[in-house]
Amino acid sequence: MKHGLIIIFILFSFSTNVRAQKVYDFNTTCQQAYAEITKLKIAQGVSLINEAKKQNPDNLIPYMLEGYVDFFVLFFNEDPQEYIVRKDNFAKRQDAYEDGPKNSPFYRYCRALNLLQRSTVRIKFGERFGAVFDFKKGYSLIKENQKKYPGFLANNLVYGPMQVAMGTVPYGYKIYTSLFGMKGSIKEGMQLMRSFLNSNDYMAKLFYNEAIFYYAYLSFYIENKPEEIIKFIQAKKLDMVNNHLFAYMGTNLGINSKNAVLAKNVMQNRNTSAAYMATPVWDFEMAYTKLYHLELPEAAASFNNFIKNFKGRFYVKDALLKLSWCYYLQGDSLKAELTRQQVIKQGSTDSDADKKALRDAKTGIWPDKTLLRERLLSDGGYNAEALAMLTSKARSQFTGQTDQLEYVYRMARIYDDMGRDSEAIQWYASAMKLGAGMKEYYAARAALQIGYIYEKRGQKALAKSFYHQCIDMDDHEFKDSLDQRAKSGIARCNGE
Repeated sequence: MKHGLIIIFILFSFSTNVRAQKVYDFNTTCQQAYAEITKLKIAQGVSLINEAKKQNPDNLIPYMLEGYVDFFVLFFNEDPQEYIVRKDNFAKRQDAYEDGPKNSPFYRYCRALNLLQRSTVRIKFGERFGAVFDFKKGYSLIKENQKKYPGFLANNLVYGPMQVAMGTVPYGYKIYTSLFGMKGSIKEGMQLMRSFLNSNDYMAKLFYNEAIFYYAYLSFYIENKPEEIIKFIQAKKLDMVNNHLFAYMGTNLGINSKNAVLAKNVMQNRNTSAAYMATPVWDFEMAYTKLYHLELPEAAASFNNFIKNFKGRFYVKDALLKLSWCYYLQGDSLKAELTRQQVIKQGSTDSDADKKALRDAKTGIWPDKTLLRERLLSDGGYNAEALAMLTSKARSQFTGQTDQLEYVYRMARIYDDMGRDSEAIQWYASAMKLGAGMKEYYAARAALQIGYIYEKRGQKALAKSFYHQCIDMDDHEFKDSLDQRAKSGIARCNGE
């Protein structure tokens, strides 16, 4: 009888352990959920996650997919109330993964991915130290996983971007990275991303669309290949109609590569079904495409929609300043001034664009209308119109030193964008000389742009000298982002 009870207890314990054994099974349902989520069809993705949980309650992949849901919702919309609801989910997922099989490559991978997602979200909500701490832990986990499972190609999807990020840390984060002893490599990170995209591995195919997104942004900003990446996106014939993540990428990179026409076309042609996640980001992006073509009433309407519906902090001051410009250029001085006062009261200064917006608002000085219109046209890629507008006035007609500096810098940028490098360098050099010691960013950006031109020509020593000059300039607008770009240029020239 005694032995019988022992046998029954052992059998019961064994059967319980079998039933409770956790697995990482990226089955068909999970793959379908992942595909929907990364199109930003969040509701359909959640429905499939719930179905996957019913199919196997011990499968941990649905938890990973829920991480994508939380990340996209919080990253794009920055709603503080949503953050309160969802922030603990990251810790719960981390606990759930701890119960998973430790001999699976997904064990460390899922934990690292979860930490990286939380790190990015924490930046959005002003938790800078926590963001770096999460990044450090995630970095250590994925690095360990890379060594332990070198054949698990999904590692590259996380480890590659982390390597690049660590190779170009802005000055504002240096104190944290030095404290944690983190180092990276742009060259190694980008090689990992390219090997992932070019692989026929099962994991590479599964995560291909996500990898395209990361690669495009890293190459665009860190490798400084905006023209190549726009061509790359077009050559890949990515579905920017039914995949809103791709639509956002095409729109955002179009705007930032001075191709407002491309950005507008992507937004206007995307599938506007209610099945996709609603986000005010579309109003923000559309506002810029309208502003850059001087479609001022339409731009103002889109900026107003963004400000009304967006719950976050990033780019609120920037949007308000641009809205004030819309009113200013239309001659509505009362609305312009009231809106500019809101720049001081709303939003945050977490981004360089918001910092500049606040500084501009506090000066109480409106920009010269000719320079402003030219700048907007130039930023949209309408170079011929911008050049004609700028050359309609001589530099001597601008009385203030700041306006003269901007005039010189804008001439340089137009010639640069038109591929007239020699003329661009001359104007940039004048901007560096005229803007030395001033708080405006023009001199530092001019040094950066000259570095780009010489790097493109293969004159790397000259390029590095101008990148260093950019970094050496202190106390100016966009310091963090310009330093990061200059540091990336130095690393490229050094083959790092």
